[in-house]
Amino acid sequence: MTQSDAIGLDGARPPEDRTPRSARATPPELPQLFRQAMRRLVASVCILTTRDAHGTAIGMSATAVTSLTADPPALLMCVNRAASMHASLTIGRPVAVHILGAEHGELCFVFGGRATPAERFASGDWTLRDQDMPVLEAAQANLFCTVDALHAYGTHSIVVAKVDAVRIGGSIRPLVFVDGRIATVTDYHQ
Repeated sequence: MTQSDAIGLDGARPPEDRTPRSARATPPELPQLFRQAMRRLVASVCILTTRDAHGTAIGMSATAVTSLTADPPALLMCVNRAASMHASLTIGRPVAVHILGAEHGELCFVFGGRATPAERFASGDWTLRDQDMPVLEAAQANLFCTVDALHAYGTHSIVVAKVDAVRIGGSIRPLVFVDGRIATVTDYHQ
């Protein structure tokens, strides 16, 4: 009998084994090749914001953000466990995702580590929303979420966030990250 065939006395299946397959030997050249491949994957640039346990606004730049499902609306975010914001991403905690536009290049770097966590909100047009959530007013879109699940994998946590509200900005002029640099999409016409 395999683990997937096992059923407990209460009729429930055991939780899925989520042991990372990374326990297998990795060829030494694979991490570098993987990084080179990922430099070719274009990703929108976002800023994630929340409040820490002391109520202080915190945020970071992120490109590992994607839609997970439309029913219920949810996002998937991958956050390095070494990031200063990581400890504040707990189940039930509000988190906002601000999708950056072409004019936010400098803000991307400020929240990416150019400024200390305490200095980050001095840049950009930030206001406060429900639960004192920092909101980037000029974002292409703001998604207000609640952390619903966390899964550790390698150096990161996979964060599932249920979307509670959405605010849509003006024109679509995304800021993207590709080949280690930020760029804009110039051939998109509305």
